[in-house]
Formats: sequence, structure tokens, C-alpha cells
Amino acid sequence: MSNTVTTSTAVLTTANASRYLQQLCKHFAHKIPASFDTEKGKIDFPFGTCHLTAAGETLTLTAETAEPEMLERLEGVIASHLERFAFREELAINWTR
Repeated sequence: MSNTVTTSTAVLTTANASRYLQQLCKHFAHKIPASFDTEKGKIDFPFGTCHLTAAGETLTLTAETAEPEMLERLEGVIASHLERFAFREELAINWTR
């Protein structure tokens, strides 16, 4: 069994970086472990973890999983929820592995 963690990162520019970070964490906290403040957050999915940081107008999302085949699922769950919360903006969520 491998101890390798597979990660991908998306960096977004939005005036609502901190708001979206908090909104995502609050939303998921209803069902899974999530912790956050105005500048950083962490969501623990059963299949991986998302670390979030907000600095000014930059929101950075880092998805990580021990199961490489689950990375795309993790990226998709995070992106789809963020797109719903940010429906007033045209956010480009591009993951880099």
C-alpha cells in the first residue's frame, strides 16, 4: 500500500474569496468534518481533504487524496458547490496537478 498523497490546486481571483471559503466549509460541516476561519479552512471528505486559503482577492483550493482515482471526484464536488455559491460571477476553476 502506498503512502503517496495525490494533490491538485486551483487558484481563483474573486472579491469574495473569504466569503466563499466560509460558505463552502459551513455547507459541508452539516455532514462531514470541516473547520475554518476567515483565512483558512479544511474539509475532510471520506475520500480526501480540501484545504482552502483566502488572501485578499485570491482563493486557493488544494484537493488531496491517498487514492489517485478519487482526485477527480474531489475536484468535482468542490467545484460544483463553489460554482453554485458563486452563481453571480463567472469563476474559472482550473485544477493543476
